[in-house]
Amino acid sequence: MEPNGGNRAVLSHCLQINMEETHKVVVPPRRTTLEKLSAKLKEMFFPDDPLRQFKGQPLKNKLVLAAQYFFPILQWGPNYNLSLLKSDIVSGLTIASLAIPQGISYAKLASLPPIVGLYSSFVPPLVYAVLGSSRDLAVGPVSIASLVLGSMLRQEVSPASDPVLFLELAFTSTFFAGLFQASLGILRLGFIIDFLSKAILIGFMAGAAIIVSLQQLKGLLGITHFTTKMGLIPVMTSVFHNTHEWSWQTIVMGFCFLVLLLLARHVSMRKPKLFWVSAGAPLVSVIISTLLVFAIKAQHHGISVIGKLQEGLNPPSWNMLRFNGTHLGLVIKTGLITGVLSLTEGIAVGRTFAALKSYKVDGNKEMMAIGFMNVVGSFTSCYVTTGAFSRSAVNNNAGAKTAVSNIVMSMTVMVTLLFLMPLFQYTPNVVLGAIIVTAVIGLIDIPAAYYIWKLDKYDFIVMLTAFFGVIFISVQEGLALAVGLSILKILLQVTRPKTVMLGNIPGTDIYRNVDHYEEAVKLPGLLILSIEAPINFANITYLNERILRWIEEYEEEDNIKKSSRLQYVILEMSAVSSVDTSGVSLFRELKQAMKNKGVEIVLVNPLAEVMEKLKKADEGNDLMRADNLFLTVGEAVASLSSVTKGQASNMEEGAQEIPHF
Repeated sequence: MEPNGGNRAVLSHCLQINMEETHKVVVPPRRTTLEKLSAKLKEMFFPDDPLRQFKGQPLKNKLVLAAQYFFPILQWGPNYNLSLLKSDIVSGLTIASLAIPQGISYAKLASLPPIVGLYSSFVPPLVYAVLGSSRDLAVGPVSIASLVLGSMLRQEVSPASDPVLFLELAFTSTFFAGLFQASLGILRLGFIIDFLSKAILIGFMAGAAIIVSLQQLKGLLGITHFTTKMGLIPVMTSVFHNTHEWSWQTIVMGFCFLVLLLLARHVSMRKPKLFWVSAGAPLVSVIISTLLVFAIKAQHHGISVIGKLQEGLNPPSWNMLRFNGTHLGLVIKTGLITGVLSLTEGIAVGRTFAALKSYKVDGNKEMMAIGFMNVVGSFTSCYVTTGAFSRSAVNNNAGAKTAVSNIVMSMTVMVTLLFLMPLFQYTPNVVLGAIIVTAVIGLIDIPAAYYIWKLDKYDFIVMLTAFFGVIFISVQEGLALAVGLSILKILLQVTRPKTVMLGNIPGTDIYRNVDHYEEAVKLPGLLILSIEAPINFANITYLNERILRWIEEYEEEDNIKKSSRLQYVILEMSAVSSVDTSGVSLFRELKQAMKNKGVEIVLVNPLAEVMEKLKKADEGNDLMRADNLFLTVGEAVASLSSVTKGQASNMEEGAQEIPHF
């Protein structure tokens, strides 16, 4: 802080720099309540204004545009050509080689029959190809949704003792997941999934990846009696309490194929042009291990196999959906949680690749596409599906041009379901476990965690909460804790809005935070404060106490330095986007409290909504007077200074005390 003489010089400069005409603060144009409500709802639910493309169009064009909006395939389909088809066939066959072994593996992760994983890689991609707006998203089962669905349903139903009921609950959960996802898109409520911040997702994904990997110890070690719990401690306890069940043959085979898969992944990461190495490694592992088991009859030597799988396409399952009974609450809760997780993953993956290729993915269309895809899937023996990052990355690297790559993948899975199912009879479960471990390792993003640590320590705590919550408690409780912490952060920001004191940058008409800019100086007789948040019932008590404390601190400093008495409190309100009824009362209370102290309140740049409400509430016209409203802090300082010009002249002559600056 500069000495008092320096402050006087700054004030003198402000007087000279702002002798021009002061701009008036005008009342916003009058609008009806219906117009205000319409504008607010449009901004809330239709920020992208999807109807603007229909303006000025004839009826025929409007119908075409509407059909293209709901069915994006009609937009790019007419321009599809042979060159695009060649690229999509290559990428479709490539992701099919990954989707087939992953589909079988993820179904087992969800405690479902392996064939359901292939069913879920056949119908949903076809639906998405028609409704989806991403060119790169490769649809199918994913590890996180499989883990959550299986763990939540196992809380009430055992897949071993009652497999039919478990399957019914899985299909019903998928129906509710799809219904919830589609509803978010139709009602344009996608902001709900934004509560899963990047920090939460990174911690959750890493924790889930570890839990998924630990679950594979059952297959990798050949244990038959394994815990159904998901936590780190129960799993490790089960592993070491059943050492007598460990099978050295299974361990050797699992270790060899795990090393092979990890090596293939490493090669593709180091050299992206060799993406096909990691993409084809799972299928190659399945083929080699199946031939090996068949050749040496390894199923008779402690290595468990998948067994015979049903041939044929997806059987209908709408008759298996259960909308009543004691498990209704469970399937609704499971559907909501898996729906949010899979939707978040799918949209995040789609937007990532859209940004890389400079095209736009419509979030609401994606919600509807993924939602309807899961609803249709629940009718055709599929469980929760979405766009997986690993498959989508392979799809992108393989040169996919359109969603036809999903159709090619689906057709490949169809051929497998019709003709190749007997070949999987001798596929060892240990290889499926190795495939899952290799796939989920990519979910652990250490560089992203370090970046969050450098950027925001609170977000880092949220990330750790999600991570350790998933590992030591459960998947859903860990996620809930992290979301709770994120909401707490938002509540703290709402209830404790930032308020700062502004000072003048010498030689300019600029006012900035005195704690941020060391050269910014306070002006005698003025307290300039900036409120940087909406004012509402949740924060008026804090703001009232904080502003009055600013005044008390100024008065204490005034008594110590024997400087000028406080005359005006200037509130800079450019960042106050809204005010409610309680917020209006705050200004009345501040006005009265300052009047008792002989201080006037001045408002700078109140926005339209704020100004309109304050104007309506100011019956005595003592708060919204023209001489108390200014567009900028500089104009406010100049105008208030000119009112007390005589006192300012006395200050320049060297008076030690300046009653009116």
